Amino acid sequence: MSSTGPVQDSDLLVIGAGPGGYVAAIRAAQLGMKVALVEKEEQLGGTCLRVGCIPSKALLESSEKYAEARHDLAQHGVKVGAVELDLTAMLKRKESVVKGLATGIDALMKKHRITRLRGTGRFVAARADGVTVAVEPPSGAATMVHARKALIATGSKVARFPGLEIDGDVVGTSTEALAWTAVPKRLIVIGAGAIGLEMGSVWARLGSEVTVLELQERILPGMDGEIAADAKKILERQGLRFRLGVKVKRAARDPANPAQAVVELAAPEGSAASGGELLRAERVLVAIGRAPCTDGLGLDAVGLATDRRGRIEVDARFTTKVASIHAIGDVIAGPMLAHKAEEEGVACAELLAGRHAHVNHDTIPAVVYTTPEVAGVGKTEEELVAAKVPYRKGVFQFRGNGRARAAATIEGRVKVLAHGETDRLLGVHLFGPHASELIAEAAVAMNFHASAEDLARCCHAHPTLSEAIKEAALAVSGSAIHA
Repeated sequence: MSSTGPVQDSDLLVIGAGPGGYVAAIRAAQLGMKVALVEKEEQLGGTCLRVGCIPSKALLESSEKYAEARHDLAQHGVKVGAVELDLTAMLKRKESVVKGLATGIDALMKKHRITRLRGTGRFVAARADGVTVAVEPPSGAATMVHARKALIATGSKVARFPGLEIDGDVVGTSTEALAWTAVPKRLIVIGAGAIGLEMGSVWARLGSEVTVLELQERILPGMDGEIAADAKKILERQGLRFRLGVKVKRAARDPANPAQAVVELAAPEGSAASGGELLRAERVLVAIGRAPCTDGLGLDAVGLATDRRGRIEVDARFTTKVASIHAIGDVIAGPMLAHKAEEEGVACAELLAGRHAHVNHDTIPAVVYTTPEVAGVGKTEEELVAAKVPYRKGVFQFRGNGRARAAATIEGRVKVLAHGETDRLLGVHLFGPHASELIAEAAVAMNFHASAEDLARCCHAHPTLSEAIKEAALAVSGSAIHA
């Protein structure tokens, strides 16, 4: 661990060591700044590394291999005997992945001479020449830290809603769902967003009967509707059951049977009943959103406030109303995504160093790591229709792709949306194998203001899954070769 002694003259004090915070600290140190990093947890990496992105992907990978061994290897001519689940080993592997990456971040802090301070940061004062922050360790007296600039990168937490009695056991969040030591017979997931579908997929593969409840009449709100509809059909085939357009009134441990939870749905609209249908399960996963972590920062002491959603207002340079305080990631407007926070962290550090920097928030990809994966960048078709933007659409099914056929992963499609007059790429959306990797090509093309024709004329190696993107781009002008 890096030094934890008092710091009086840092150029930059970063509060929060998640993807945005620790990356910003590294970039600032690379640019010659003296940097201190405040983190309340012993392990660096934030929610993403400790109880979010990384452990969930480790379990998704392991559970997919288990499902493949049980159901899919035979078609490849691979015969296996009885396949058994060793959940303890699976969870142990997940923890080893997290530990290895956290150890790596610690090493990066030492490499760049970043002073690490264990505790929570609370603003005490802000002046023209900098800020004063009290760093309160898990035990002992607080340390007063002075810095020329401060960066808030405290991330987000699970949003709490009335009626949802989260006890961290029978009714839990994704944090608990990453560590269940037994496969629940029945699992109710509240929320059909990325977290709900990913964790629901993990436990469905391992043997749970999974029911997903969603307030909206569709899954994956915010993703392209046509692609989301494709995903729903495949996920249903994989065993997930969906109840859409339902409102959860209450979720809590069942008093009559403490080993179970009871979920009460709101009565249908227009009904005279005070309550609705009751559902029971061994576990309930609440996955209906996250809220910025801005409590306890002492914002009022330096003249800062949050909006009604708990976010901090910043300008294009990530500067708050207090010139010496900046903010990035989940505590400001925009999607709550690790890679968005990272880009903002790098850009903020470079701006503080007097360099030019910019984050194109219109080309931040979003990914859902189900099987197949869902990914998108840019505008959805629904957004273009609502904004009355003229567009053309090109679609290519993975079943027409040679590499997908060879790998027996033919489900899904690629959709390319281009401006109806200029042909400029407006959005690319995928549901299919390795969509999380394929979407990067579209993000790069859009950042360079490419047209659908530009993308279509780039030579793609054969046979590769990326040829599906080329074909979809060709389809915009009706020129697809293999469709």
